[in-house]
Amino acid sequence: MKDFINRLYRNHSLIYKGLLFIFTTFLIVHLFPKSGKFKYNFEKGKPWQSENLYAPFDFAIRKTEAEISEEKRIIKENSILYFDLNDSIEKSVMDSYSQAFQTHLSDSLNHFQAQKLKKVGEDIISELYEYGVLDENYDFAYDQSIAILNGREKIQDGFYSNLISHNEVTPIINKVLNQNDLLEHKTAFVSLFFDLIQPNLTFNKGFTQKVLQDDLDGIVYIRGSVVKGTLIISKGEVIDVEKYQILKSLQLEYESQVWNEADYNWVLFAYTLLVALALLMLLLFLMKYRYEVFENNTKVTFIFFNISLIIFITTLVVNYNSKYIYIVPICILPLIFKAFFDARLGLFSHVLTVLLIGFIVPNSYEYMFLQIIAGIVTILTVSELYKRANLFISVGQITLIYIIAYFAFFVIHEGSVEDLKWETFIWFILCGLATLFVQPLIYAYEKLFGLVSDVSLLELSDTNSKLLKELANQAPGTFHHSLNVANLAESSANEIGANAMLVRVGALYHDIGKMKHPTYYTENQATGINPHDELSSKESARIIINHVINGIEIAKKHNLPDRVIDFIRTHHGTSVVYYFYMQEKKAYPDIEIDKAEFSYPGPKPFSKETAILMMCDSIEAASKSLKEPTSTKIEAFVENIINKQIEEGQFLNANITFKEIESIKKVLKHKLANIYHLRIEYPE
Repeated sequence: MKDFINRLYRNHSLIYKGLLFIFTTFLIVHLFPKSGKFKYNFEKGKPWQSENLYAPFDFAIRKTEAEISEEKRIIKENSILYFDLNDSIEKSVMDSYSQAFQTHLSDSLNHFQAQKLKKVGEDIISELYEYGVLDENYDFAYDQSIAILNGREKIQDGFYSNLISHNEVTPIINKVLNQNDLLEHKTAFVSLFFDLIQPNLTFNKGFTQKVLQDDLDGIVYIRGSVVKGTLIISKGEVIDVEKYQILKSLQLEYESQVWNEADYNWVLFAYTLLVALALLMLLLFLMKYRYEVFENNTKVTFIFFNISLIIFITTLVVNYNSKYIYIVPICILPLIFKAFFDARLGLFSHVLTVLLIGFIVPNSYEYMFLQIIAGIVTILTVSELYKRANLFISVGQITLIYIIAYFAFFVIHEGSVEDLKWETFIWFILCGLATLFVQPLIYAYEKLFGLVSDVSLLELSDTNSKLLKELANQAPGTFHHSLNVANLAESSANEIGANAMLVRVGALYHDIGKMKHPTYYTENQATGINPHDELSSKESARIIINHVINGIEIAKKHNLPDRVIDFIRTHHGTSVVYYFYMQEKKAYPDIEIDKAEFSYPGPKPFSKETAILMMCDSIEAASKSLKEPTSTKIEAFVENIINKQIEEGQFLNANITFKEIESIKKVLKHKLANIYHLRIEYPE
């Protein structure tokens, strides 16, 4: 049991990666659409590229979206509006009219005129209530059909224009009076009816909507069927509107049947295999070409998280409305990976992600072509991301590539530009603007995952920062030495294609541990007094060696990134404090001196950048001892120091070649020659 636990502990990193791999695979498969994938690709107006296609089973021909939308429009236009009738209102109004007429009008008229005028008033009431008077004005079309309900019984049909609204009462009174040559009584009648007329129709919104929904639910979504074995389309035949709809019907039926029947598990298994294969390729790439990334579980998690996040966002957009698919800023992915890792890893991850998204999006070939081309442009154009102008220029180029490629695809599909969808160009512009969000996203990732980008390195390289100012004040000689080392290291890194910004920052901070006891280091001894004269060689060596440990403590206190702290740890490797070691040997010639007591704890440099810093630090520090330097002396000096480091095996763990070391030697020789160049002696 103990051995098993020990094996688990030794292999915990691989176990974690395995669990991460499995979790990410199932997460991505879960995000995939819940349907099978039709094996044929086809486009309207293009020839059928595959062999003759026969119906594999009986299926219905579905109506197009346009046909269904047209049917719905017609049903809505011809829908009936239902109004509830209060049949007691008309009788009540008529009774009220008789009483009001006797009270207000009959006294001023003779019997014959009174009877005629009363009859005209009754005719007005009858005309107003022939269909009914509305309780309010509704915003319906005049020609829309209506039905009047008395309880549950429909008693009358007509059009909305037959119904009387409140503002139509006066015109009807005028019309009837005019027909009977009684317009002189207009004022009296209008005044009389103003208080008498009451609405007797109320719009039954609930019942109207229920009837409309029943009609919409009754729409038939199919318009024919195809029998199994029927020839659907022949090879080379142009896909017209009818053939296209039959093929779309077959595709929908096929995907529906595949997913809903017993083959569900097989389809799910197939998706899992493809996703697992893509993620496995990514892990193999990391293991073979980026092993330092593969070993770091945080970085592997970061890569898998970003791939899953992009697929998740794309899925959300597709489920909402696939026409917005090009707004998703896929090119953020290679930008982020290039900022934290390198261009090759960024492009490889981007291509794999786009291939996986191809399962989700419509027109997958067109989409993948556009995104892969855009990703390549991103990798090729974005350099020095910490420079703001570079990002804006690159985003502009990416957007332009999107537009050009989409335009080309549209012309190929449609054969003309007459129906070009200009709104898609707006989606590309929005995608470009969304890509600019990469800057705050990089900052957030630095805090969440403890990673370091060139933007952070640029901030750390500012010599006005609090820690470097403190170094300049407490140990000015060390600060000057660090600046010289930074310049040498940056030039060397540029020569062999290493990360120049990273190695410069590492050089600026590599000796911050000397702030604890600055006067114990020669470069800070301005008075000429050497405190080591009062110490034993072992004590002096211990103080010198401890500047590495002190530097790590100070760096962590000031929250410097681990990538920078690595330079503090490794800039002396496991080398020996040779001066005090020899002093100890001279003092005790008969005793065997333990070399470990005079050696730095390490580790040795484990990257090109940390190896460069070790070389440049040693060269710059030792160059102060050169007397009357010449080009020959400088060349021998550089060769001796770096060759000694090679003999001690200081670069065994660094992925640096002999060819690159030779290139670094040439840079250092050239730089030192410029620093120590001889000038003519000016006359006094």
